[in-house]
Amino acid sequence: MNGVPALSHRPFVPDNATLDEFTPRAVVMGALLGMLFGASSLYLVLKVGLTVSASIPVAVIAIALFRLASKAGVRDSTILENNIVQTAGSAGESIAFGLGVTMPAILILGFDLEIARVTLVAVLGALLGILMMIPLRRTLIVARHGQLKYPEGTACAEVLKAAEISKSARAGGGARADSGRAGVIFLGFGIGLAYKTVNIALKGWKDVAETVFGPPLKGGSVGAEISPELLGVGYIIGPRIASIMCAGGVLAYLLLIPLIKFFGDALQAPLAPGAKLIHDMSPNQIRGAYVLYIGAGAVAAGGVVSLARALPMIWRSLRGSLGGYGAGSAGKTGGAAAARTDQDIPMKWVLVGCLAIIIAIMLSAPLHMNLLGALLILVFGFLFSTVSSQLTGEIGSSSNPISGMTVATLLLTCLIFLLVGWTGGPYYVTALSVGAIVCIASSNAGSTSQDLKTGFLVGSTPRLQQIAILAGALASAVVLGPILLKLNDAATVYVPIAQVAPGLRTDPKALAESAVLQGPQAVKDSGTYRVWHKTDLLGGPAGKYLVDDSGKAVYLVDPGINGSHTTRPDGTEVRKYDAPKAVLMSYIIKGILDQQLPWALVIFGVIIALVLEMANVPSLPFAVGVYLPLSSSAPIFVGGMVRWLVDHRRNKLAAYANASAEERTAAGDRSPGVLLASGYIAGGALAGILIAFSAGVLGDFDKAVTAWSAAHNPFFEGRAADLLSMLPYAALIVLLYWMAREKPAR
Repeated sequence: MNGVPALSHRPFVPDNATLDEFTPRAVVMGALLGMLFGASSLYLVLKVGLTVSASIPVAVIAIALFRLASKAGVRDSTILENNIVQTAGSAGESIAFGLGVTMPAILILGFDLEIARVTLVAVLGALLGILMMIPLRRTLIVARHGQLKYPEGTACAEVLKAAEISKSARAGGGARADSGRAGVIFLGFGIGLAYKTVNIALKGWKDVAETVFGPPLKGGSVGAEISPELLGVGYIIGPRIASIMCAGGVLAYLLLIPLIKFFGDALQAPLAPGAKLIHDMSPNQIRGAYVLYIGAGAVAAGGVVSLARALPMIWRSLRGSLGGYGAGSAGKTGGAAAARTDQDIPMKWVLVGCLAIIIAIMLSAPLHMNLLGALLILVFGFLFSTVSSQLTGEIGSSSNPISGMTVATLLLTCLIFLLVGWTGGPYYVTALSVGAIVCIASSNAGSTSQDLKTGFLVGSTPRLQQIAILAGALASAVVLGPILLKLNDAATVYVPIAQVAPGLRTDPKALAESAVLQGPQAVKDSGTYRVWHKTDLLGGPAGKYLVDDSGKAVYLVDPGINGSHTTRPDGTEVRKYDAPKAVLMSYIIKGILDQQLPWALVIFGVIIALVLEMANVPSLPFAVGVYLPLSSSAPIFVGGMVRWLVDHRRNKLAAYANASAEERTAAGDRSPGVLLASGYIAGGALAGILIAFSAGVLGDFDKAVTAWSAAHNPFFEGRAADLLSMLPYAALIVLLYWMAREKPAR
C-alpha cells in the first residue's frame, strides 16, 4: 500500500493536548449553519442539479462569530471546536443533494411528496452513510494518508490551521485578516439576499433576460437567469465544467430545438410524445416534449460512463478497505487504551445502529419497503459508501459521481424487481426509496470522509467528530424535508379543469384520499376535494386531479417541481424547479418497470454522451446542460469565465511563476473570490426560499407590485427591459472580479 505511514503523521494539535472540542455551542452552531447551507443547497439542486461544498464557508463563519463573541468577553473557540462546527455543518449539503436528486421523482411517478416519506429517506440515508464510513476511517484516512488527498478536507484543515496561527499574531493583523475573510462571505451573503429580494419580490428588473430568434434559426433562443447564486456556482466549479455545461445548453437551444422546429413545422398532426402541433409550440414547449428525454438519456449514459470509469478504483477500494479494516482493527479499537486521535465510535454501536436503521426501513409504511428492498439498501449502501469515500479522496466531492451510483442502484433494483414480477405503482415507491436512501448514504459518506480527513490533519478526536456529524445530519434531515415540500407547494399551480380537460369526470366512490389546496391559491379556495391519480390519457392528460363529491374534476394539480404550467388563474407568473436528475430517476423506474419511455429520444441522448466521451469531453456535465434550460447554465458559464480571468491574472504574478498546477488551483480555491461566491450562493438561495415561503401570505402584494412594475418600470417590462436588467447583474460580476483578483506583491 502506497502513501505516508500513519506513524509519520504529526497532527497540528498533539495527541496529548487537552483542548475544548465537543462543546454544546460548537454542535449547535454547526447544526444551525448546516441547516442554512443545506437549504441553499437544496434550492440549487432543484434548479440546476448541483451543489457546492459547505465546509470551508461554515468554518470561516464559525471562526468569525467566535472571534466576534470573544470581543464581548466570551471565551474564543479552539481549533478543535471550529472543526466540530464545520463537521456538524457539512452534513446539510450532502443530504440536500440526495433529496433533490431523488425525491421529486415521486411527483413525476404520480405520487405525493409526503412529509413522512421525505423525512424518513433523509434521516435514514444520512445516518446510514455516516455509520458505514466509520469502520473505513483507519483504512482510507489513516493508512492511506498521502495517497488519498481529500482536497476539500485538506483545504478546510488549512483554513482552520491558518486561523489558529493568527491568534498568536493578532498584533500583526492576523486576527483582522481572519475577520476580513469572514467579512467577504457576509458581504456576499448580504448582497445576494438584497439583490434577489429586490429582483424577485419587488420586481426591480427582469429575472431572465431572453431573446427568441426568427428565421433562419426559427425556434432558437438564448437567455440567462441573472441570479447571484448561479453566478457563484459557476465561479466555484471553475471555467472548464461551467463551459461544458453551458455547451450542452447551446446544443439544446441553438441546434436541437431549431432542428425539431425545422423538420416538424409542416406536420399536420402531433408527433408523440408531444400532444400538440410542433408549429404551435414555443421553444420551451418543444424542450418539454422532446429535448428533456434526449437530455435524460445523455445524463443516464454520462452517469453510467463515469461509474464504469471508476470501476478499477472501486475494486481497489473494496479490496483495500475490507482487507485493511481487518488489519487496522486488530489493534486499538477505540477503547481507553487508544490514543485520543485514534478513537472511533465502538464497532458494536455501529453495527447496532445499522441494524436499527434497516429494521426502521422495513417497518416504515411510507417507504413501501419489503425485505428484498432492505437487503438491497444494505448491499448497495455499503458498496457505494465505500466507493464514494474512496473517490472523494482521489478526485474530490465535486467530481464524485454520486448520480452515476444512484443510476446504477436504480437500474439493478428495477431489473431485480422486474425478474420477480414486481411492477406497477407501489413498486415505483419501493425502488425509488432504495435509490434515494443509497444516494443520500453514499453522498454523506463522501462528506464524512472529507471531515475526518480535516480532523486527522488538525488533530481532532474522530469519535467526537462522528457524533457531531450524526447530530448535524439529523438536524438538517428533519428540516430539509419540510423545506422541499414548501418549495413545491409554493410553485404548484392548480389549473382549472376547463383549460386542460373540460367535462372530465370519474367515479368518486373509488377515491378514498382527500386534499385541500396548498400554496397561494389556497387563500381563495379552502374547499376539500377528492384526489384522483389519473394514469391514462383518456379524456385528458395523466396526472393528479382534485375532484368534487359528484366526481367532476375541478383542478389539475401541476407540481412546483417539474411542472409545466407557469401561470396561475389570476395571471401570476410562477418559476418552476427543473430538478434535472430527479426526472432521470423517474424515467429509469418507469422505463424498466412499465416500459413507457420514448426510447428513440432517450437513445439519441445516449449517443450524444458516447460521442462526447469518444472526443474526451466529460459527458455528464454536458448532459446536465442539455437537460437544463440554457437560462440556468448561461450564468454558471459567466461565473466560470470570471474565475478564468481571475486565475489567468494571478498566474502571471511573479509569486506564481514557478508554482505547479496544483499549487495554482489551491491558491484560487483560497481566494476571496470563492468566499464572496459562497456568500452569493447562500444569500441568493435563502432569498429564493423565503420568497417562495411567503408567496401565499404576500400573494396580493406580489400581484400589485407586478402590475405596477409592468406599467412603470422599464427595467422590468418594455423593449429595453432585457438589456437594462443586465446592468445590476454586471455590477455583481464586476464586484466578484474586483474582490477575487490578487494584487502584485510590493
